[in-house]
Amino acid sequence: SVFNRKTGEPPLINGWIPYLGKALIFRKDAFKFLLDQQKKLGDIFTVHIAGRYITFIMDPFQYVYVIRNSKQLEFHEFANKMASKTFDYPALSKGKFPDLKENLHRIYQYLQGKPLDIISDHMMKNLQDIFEWKCSQATDWETEKMYKFCCSVMFEASFVTLYGRVPAADGHKVISEIRDKFIKFDASFPYLAANIPIELLGATKKVRKELIHHFLLQNMTKWLGGSKVVQARQDIFEKYELLGDYDKAAHHFAFLWASVGNTIPATFWAMYYLLRHPEALAAVRDEIDHLLQSTGQKRGPTYNIHLTREQLDNLVYLESALNESLRMCSSSMNIRISQEDFVLKLEGNQEVVLRKGDWIALYPQILHMDPEVYEDPKEYKFDRYIENGKKKTTFYKAGRKLKYFLMPFGSGISMCPGRFLAMNEMKMFLFILLSHFDVELAENKAVRLDNSRMGLGILLPDVDIAFRYKIRS
Repeated sequence: SVFNRKTGEPPLINGWIPYLGKALIFRKDAFKFLLDQQKKLGDIFTVHIAGRYITFIMDPFQYVYVIRNSKQLEFHEFANKMASKTFDYPALSKGKFPDLKENLHRIYQYLQGKPLDIISDHMMKNLQDIFEWKCSQATDWETEKMYKFCCSVMFEASFVTLYGRVPAADGHKVISEIRDKFIKFDASFPYLAANIPIELLGATKKVRKELIHHFLLQNMTKWLGGSKVVQARQDIFEKYELLGDYDKAAHHFAFLWASVGNTIPATFWAMYYLLRHPEALAAVRDEIDHLLQSTGQKRGPTYNIHLTREQLDNLVYLESALNESLRMCSSSMNIRISQEDFVLKLEGNQEVVLRKGDWIALYPQILHMDPEVYEDPKEYKFDRYIENGKKKTTFYKAGRKLKYFLMPFGSGISMCPGRFLAMNEMKMFLFILLSHFDVELAENKAVRLDNSRMGLGILLPDVDIAFRYKIRS
């Protein structure tokens, strides 16, 4: 029912249970729900979801007007509120913690430019060490579950690269204990993000507390060779007397979640689609072998491979295959909150009247799956982002070039600051996997997207699948 709207306000869709609004239908399949509303109401409409009014802008040509309006359309406050609840640290209020938000934001310079090269080199070395340790156990074909495999390798590589290695003789064991707890916590993440009290989520509260304890200063000081970015975060937290030890640890835990929560499933999908499509696997492996040959590097577990940023960037088939899997598995909702009553001006003289506190949302999965932009969008085409052997960056809709065509990392002010490191890490994982091993699926079953994280990032697989690997001859 469309009611109580001021002139210029988009049509409103209300649920029949006032507070829940359309939340239940939306949770079940946001993608289908939004497409249905778009057919009925056009490219701009407001949905009442769980007490919030969210205006969806469905036309990708209008994204830029939302993204560039960061003054009136704020994101950080919303993100900080959600994060402080989810990860149990005090809200970053200006009164209590002046400039903490800005100071933490400045640190992201360690994840780009020259410092990015340094941290990527460490990541490459750590990935190789972990693969080598896996190799030492693989004499013939080894069979493992793919998601579990990606999870164990990516978690440990990220952990050691960011926080340092655990010096105990059983370093692997300590990290896998943290990883197991992390997986338990992560399973409850969608509920926490949906504002469900942690007390209702079984053991989640206890698990979260145990995870945070790992990051208390007395534990972190024992770890060796951590990254500049984590060190810089520690130095900043020390400046705030009102941040307790537990609060600082909770911040470190949140940063760990941010660095692996989405890269693990994204790595899984990249690997899964490559193994599902032999021609993709062959093309990517060829490109990798060619690079090793041309730089005179030997492949195999005992050799250290070094890749410069330029070499990583030039692996166009690897990048295209990775981007194609990101197109298919990412489902993030880009949210902005109106800071005042104002009129958002869009192209074609369209205007949207917003009230203070209204939410605006972009839902790029709709764009990623738009058959007008991506022919046969449900099909995995590993070379979709390549044209004449070079990176393809021009995509069209209705004959017009799109500024935004692939948005797995959010947009504008809400864009993931770690995206360059994440891309590098996923490329390096695939690089080492394919240069060291022969890999194949060990069972033939369809793995589908599990929709319970729609709107929150990379979707997880609904089941795990077995694969085999052995050292390449």
